[in-house]
Amino acid sequence: MRYDLIIFDNDGVLVDSEPISNNILAGYLTELGHPTSYDDSLRDYMGAAVHRVHDLVQERTGRQLPENFDETLHARIFAAFERELTPVAGVAEVLGKLVADGVPYCVASSGTHERIRVGQLVTGLDEWFEDSWIFSAQDVGHGKPAPDLFLYAAEQMGVPADRCAVVEDSPLGVAAARAAGMDVYGFTAMTPAERLTGATGFFSDMGELQGFLV
Repeated sequence: MRYDLIIFDNDGVLVDSEPISNNILAGYLTELGHPTSYDDSLRDYMGAAVHRVHDLVQERTGRQLPENFDETLHARIFAAFERELTPVAGVAEVLGKLVADGVPYCVASSGTHERIRVGQLVTGLDEWFEDSWIFSAQDVGHGKPAPDLFLYAAEQMGVPADRCAVVEDSPLGVAAARAAGMDVYGFTAMTPAERLTGATGFFSDMGELQGFLV
C-alpha cells in the first residue's frame, strides 16, 4: 500500500538510544531506592513518556520521585548520547528513499522536543527533519499508548489517519498507532514480534521496511 505519511517513532527506530537510556533510567531508579533492572526498564518504560515513570513508582510504592528527577535523568542521558549515540543502521537510506519517492514523513516520540533534537544532532539525522515535522508527547499531554500523539501528528501534516503508516518498536507505541486507526510496522531489533501485538507487519532490519512502504 502506498501511504501518504510515514510517522517514525524516535528512540530505537531512528536513533539507537533505548539501551543507553534504559540502562541509565534503571540505574537512577535503583539509586533512589526503587530497585530496577535493565529488563524491568524495557518492560515498563520503553516507548513511554517520563510521566509514566512517576506514575508507576507512585502507584507501586506510594512515594514520589524527586522534583528534579526529570532534569537529572535527561542530563545523564544527554551526556551519554554525546559519547555513545548512533543512528539506527540503515535509517538514512530509508529516509533518502522516501524523499526520492516524494513520500512525506515525520517523527512522533514520547520523548521531549529537546531529547529528539539532541539525538538527531548527535547522529546527524537533523538534516532529514524540519522543525515542523517533529512531534512530541509534550504537544498533546498524553503519551503512548494513547493515540493522541499520532493523531496530532497526522492532523498537523494534513493527512487522514487511515492514510498513515507508523514505524514503532515498543508495545506502547504499537497500541497507540492501532488506537489511532493507523497501520503500524513493528521493528523487532530489540522487541520480539510476539510483544508487538497488533502490528500490521514486522521487520528486523531497516532494509526490509522499504518493502512495506511502497
